[in-house]
Amino acid sequence: MIHDVVTPAHPAIAIADERASHAGARDTLLDQAFGPERVRKTSERLREGRLPAEGLALVALSGERLVGTIRLWPVALGPGRPGLLLGPVAVDAGLRSAGIGGRLIGEALGRAATHGHKAVILVGDEPYYRRFGFSRDGMDRLWLPGPVDRARFLGLALAPGALDGAHGLVSATGAAAPRWQDRDGLFRARAAA
Repeated sequence: MIHDVVTPAHPAIAIADERASHAGARDTLLDQAFGPERVRKTSERLREGRLPAEGLALVALSGERLVGTIRLWPVALGPGRPGLLLGPVAVDAGLRSAGIGGRLIGEALGRAATHGHKAVILVGDEPYYRRFGFSRDGMDRLWLPGPVDRARFLGLALAPGALDGAHGLVSATGAAAPRWQDRDGLFRARAAA
């Protein structure tokens, strides 16, 4: 599925499903946006060795050039409570004020709801993510597998009450990545060390 995003500087930015051919450009964009330390973040423990949720890995393209990325990942929000982890979201530095990140987030959340997902969590800036409905509500009894600034640990109920009573460790679920993808992730983590 492809949607065009019109911005003042770029008349046609397409939002599309991520493809395997986007991997190199996606990693370069993430390294530019977050630096090599990104592989050490707690949220990365929930992503490593896993594939993103089906239909919830998107890119923004300017022609053939990848200028934005977002992924959502299957997780358990404590025992027996499925959810999604949003992130990372990155946009080319020259286009960060063009609304592409917001469009990627809106498209990803819309698709998640359409696919029947009920809750999404993330670690990010509350003032930015508040406009999409994310808040600290319902997050006080959940924890991540590593350190996190609790003020940045946010959730969004896509269905009424989806985060009510959520408690426990957030853990990775979903499909395992093919061995070559996992090995590349391990290589990047070692190179950053």
